[in-house]
Amino acid sequence: MARILQWIVAYAAVVAALPAPPAQGWSTSASSAVLPSHVVHKERSPSTSRVIPLTHVVHEERNLLASRWVRRDRVPPSTKLPIRIGLTQRNLENGPNYLRDIADPHSHNFGKHWTAEQVIDAFKPAQDTVDAVRSWLVDAGFSNRSITHTQNQAWLAFDATVNQMEELLHTEFWEFQDHHTGSIAPACDRYHIPRHVQKHIDYITPGIRLLPPLHSPPKHMNRGLADNHSTESGHNHTEVYGEWAFPPSWIEVTDPKSNLEVCNQTITPACISALYDIPPAHLADPSNSMGIFQTSMQMWDQPDLDNFFDWYTDIPDGTHPVNKLVDGAVATSNISTAGPEVMLDLEIAYPIVYPQTITIWNVDDMHKQASEIGPNAFGKYNGMFNTFLDAIDGSYCTSCAYGECGNLPRVDPIYPNMLPGPDGYQGELQCGVFEPTNVISVSYGFVETEVPIAYQKRQCMEFLKLGLRGTSFIFASGDSGVAEHACYGPDEDIFSPSWPGNCPWVTTVGATGLYNNRSVHERESAAFGTYPNSSHIFSSGGGFSNVYPAPWYQETALDAFFGEHDPPYTSYSGLVSDHASPYAMPDVAALAGTSGGIYNRVGRGIPDVATNGDQSVTRFRGYWLPGSGASMSAPIFAAIINRINEERLVAGKSTLGFLNPTLYKYPEMLNDITNGTNPGCGTPGFSAVEGWDPLTGHGTPNYPRMLEVFMSLPWT
Repeated sequence: MARILQWIVAYAAVVAALPAPPAQGWSTSASSAVLPSHVVHKERSPSTSRVIPLTHVVHEERNLLASRWVRRDRVPPSTKLPIRIGLTQRNLENGPNYLRDIADPHSHNFGKHWTAEQVIDAFKPAQDTVDAVRSWLVDAGFSNRSITHTQNQAWLAFDATVNQMEELLHTEFWEFQDHHTGSIAPACDRYHIPRHVQKHIDYITPGIRLLPPLHSPPKHMNRGLADNHSTESGHNHTEVYGEWAFPPSWIEVTDPKSNLEVCNQTITPACISALYDIPPAHLADPSNSMGIFQTSMQMWDQPDLDNFFDWYTDIPDGTHPVNKLVDGAVATSNISTAGPEVMLDLEIAYPIVYPQTITIWNVDDMHKQASEIGPNAFGKYNGMFNTFLDAIDGSYCTSCAYGECGNLPRVDPIYPNMLPGPDGYQGELQCGVFEPTNVISVSYGFVETEVPIAYQKRQCMEFLKLGLRGTSFIFASGDSGVAEHACYGPDEDIFSPSWPGNCPWVTTVGATGLYNNRSVHERESAAFGTYPNSSHIFSSGGGFSNVYPAPWYQETALDAFFGEHDPPYTSYSGLVSDHASPYAMPDVAALAGTSGGIYNRVGRGIPDVATNGDQSVTRFRGYWLPGSGASMSAPIFAAIINRINEERLVAGKSTLGFLNPTLYKYPEMLNDITNGTNPGCGTPGFSAVEGWDPLTGHGTPNYPRMLEVFMSLPWT
């Protein structure tokens, strides 16, 4: 009895915290024929022979049992289980067309953004899905009144005994013990459902999945920032784009608010304004705060902001961002613990948008944030974006797409946080408690090939849905050229783009710089060089996705690039397939096969645009510091879009929302970059060329031209 209570308590805690675990080991039958219900076949289980109607198919099946798990006894038949049936969403395949209808500058529906309710209604499970699954349950003897259709309409929920579920699913539930922690969980090896309802169900829990409880991070974990980096480079954590050095002094600048002579050494607010012809701002609609995403112990401080404002701007002391804190996050600190990434973002964006406000979206409690940084980070990738998306769209918390439902254990944090100590968030996961800002700048990311396929596809679809609502997501493209911290294949020469900037429904920004003593009135080059006081080389991230095809808005640009500037490398063509397991990673080496190709010819190209990302001046912990990388580029472009949104709101027009169709339709509003490369994987990488290229996109902003184009929309 003690063992039964042990796993009941453990399983109930998991269900309470995460009512929507993802599918694993999905196996379906190719046949759709409906056979007579009396026709059966025998399927041998570990202990018995169970008769399976041929009207049923295996829906999920575990092929291998992880070494940490051991099968024990059968679960007692009278034990009650909380059952959750994930219903398939509809219209996912139509999402790109929905977005195109409101984002194409020549569409008569341009800018007619959807409400949150319209988005939910468009993608929620169809009524025949709900009816088919409910009817199956009622026909099997479950009371209709006992079956709850959840508020987000993605789940049917009810309680049932083990005996009832074994009869319903033609399976056997066993106790599985995790020998690392001793915890015991109920699960089956496979389960069956009728053919006619299979298309309506993503997965059922409890089912085949086995997840050990999350444990505390190591005591020696780095809880703050080292004195020389905002994060450590490597493959075991999420990267904050950009690198920092801490020299004892900084370049002395005469007339820092207006001096443009130093711009090829030090990028100041005056340099950015001159590069992109940005006039001073004067409008401040309270509904148009610029959003900046932060995590990984990145907290801002007022003294550094005030010092920066005094030296380089006319912004009043005391000006500071609005803090939006997600799941126990902390956004403000004293000067000794402030983060360089957040200070860079704020000091880049404020001179462009002020008197507009800035909203800092700081995400996850201190336990989670500390786990994302430093050499002892535990976790090969981190789920910082899912909890953020939960907070700004409640329907995302438990919805299913691409075989992955809700937040993913071992990737996303579980709240309430059961870890000991004062830094764990003890509240419930925040779902839909904030309205998204019109523009959100993100300087964080990782490697496309080291994020599960289903996980990133479901997340990318959420970016699409938020685009339907009018939100512009601006992502940095990375700082490692064609090798975003990894190269693949037997020769380690296959290029590796970044995530989430690989998603077709966000705008990805590469980095440029002023080199060879060029002035702000001359053309920039693709960013390439060493970080200050460092031997580490950075270059503008870019390349072609292995997960997403080239979207419609990009086809003409890519055709021109390959037709006129074909890269001197062997390519391969293909995209990774969806996988049964939500934890499956993209296998790029298998995708390339024996072709000898090192980049994908048919993938979504990144970046879309670029801005300066080299040698910005930043005030941080009482020092003047140089910063370089796409971390600098994303907030510049996002701030410009926020400025244009302000003008559109004054004119009675909608915010811009998803930008890419217009950026690609009218590339003449950008400054084309034709010099530089983004080396990696033992190659020079790609070259900046006339037109679009996979290191600077269509180029850098020309504010007056961008304003003219975007203010003219819609054309009809």
